Amino acid sequence: MRKVYHRIIQISGNVITVESADIPYASLAEVTSSRGTSLAQVIRLEGPRVSLQVFAGSRGISTDSQVRFLGRPMQVSSSDALLGRIFTGSGAPRDRGPRIEDDLIEVGGPSVNPTRRIIPRRMIRTGVPMIDLFNSLVESQKLPIFSVAGEPYNPLLARIAMQAEVDMILFGGMGLKYDDYLFFRNTLEEHGALSRSVLFVHTAADPVVECLLVPDLTLAVAEHFAVNGKRVLVLLTDMTNFCDALKEISITMEQIPSNRGYPGDLYSQLAARYEKAVDFETAGSITILSVTTMPGDDITHPVPDNTGYITEGQFYLRNGRIEPFGSLSRLKQLVNGSTRDDHRALMDTMIRLYADYRESLEKQAMGFRMSAWDDKLLKYGALFEERMMDLDVNIPLENALDLGWKTLAECFEPRETGIKTDLLQEFWPHAESPVDKE
Repeated sequence: MRKVYHRIIQISGNVITVESADIPYASLAEVTSSRGTSLAQVIRLEGPRVSLQVFAGSRGISTDSQVRFLGRPMQVSSSDALLGRIFTGSGAPRDRGPRIEDDLIEVGGPSVNPTRRIIPRRMIRTGVPMIDLFNSLVESQKLPIFSVAGEPYNPLLARIAMQAEVDMILFGGMGLKYDDYLFFRNTLEEHGALSRSVLFVHTAADPVVECLLVPDLTLAVAEHFAVNGKRVLVLLTDMTNFCDALKEISITMEQIPSNRGYPGDLYSQLAARYEKAVDFETAGSITILSVTTMPGDDITHPVPDNTGYITEGQFYLRNGRIEPFGSLSRLKQLVNGSTRDDHRALMDTMIRLYADYRESLEKQAMGFRMSAWDDKLLKYGALFEERMMDLDVNIPLENALDLGWKTLAECFEPRETGIKTDLLQEFWPHAESPVDKE
């Protein structure tokens, strides 16, 4: 029988404080007030003072409300019955389905032992040319999408969820507008992807405390299925909302703020989640693709700045497109050499020519005389943006490679590309031999 405490000595925002002994950190408690019973989690131990954050908020809680410690940390089900279901940030059903309490596992454990990890070696195809062709997503990779408010990052995530060649999708939404939540739910349902997905969604109207639980719940379930052989893709949006929730709680706890008011352990908090990405030798994998919005498009903001030190590259989403410059997948070289013989050469050539196009565009804007080469680059750049960068383009990698060759052939002579002769002979789309043509 757990002891029940009837005296709360402090209520500050969603954090309450009681005096107790031998209470483990991160353990759960039930707080019973006039509004009913809510879960709370221990977030600070300071001598006999135990501080807990109440998931449903402290409204209705008074100093004589009851607090009963459960003696265990947060748990979530790992049952196969999770598939196709949608839950809140506290793990309660959001889809009006039954609660699932089978096969409970603890939330927020340590990341996988490095000795159990293997070097990533498999590509995750998404159907997005700017990812598959130019910055391949690799299993066990952790990559953020850096963006600003208003960019179509949520539609991009939904499209990847529908098309990614993985076994399972684990989606964690933090601070979503209700319209965005409905968009994800309806899109996945209409395209048949909900049956292989599990969604943990915190909306902007939910208690801020629940926002902090979403990544941990999502990654705990992902880790369980990965250990049991599943290739799992974790999609998180928006990690800036998660960090803002951390900041709000730290202010409530009167912690000394760091850069721009964020807690001093911001890096550790982010790393603890991102480092869950792993590829097992004899089991499955966890790949993490997250959205990080940058206030004012400021890459030096603490959230994207700390994220960049942890992750293995990033995608920049600007003007409704994934930018080729600045976007980087540091692990792409581990997989794009085994897709098709022309992948690396075509990728390098197209990006180099697109950089030349940008220079020609500046010359045109400044009124300089344009050469025949500049005219070719301008034609190529327009086709590249239409066929590769437009997020509406939805084609497999092999089709994207063929389209890349077609684009080059429409704008340049074979010798102007700088590609090796053997690749030109094999892949150049003209009927005649490019070597003979020269």
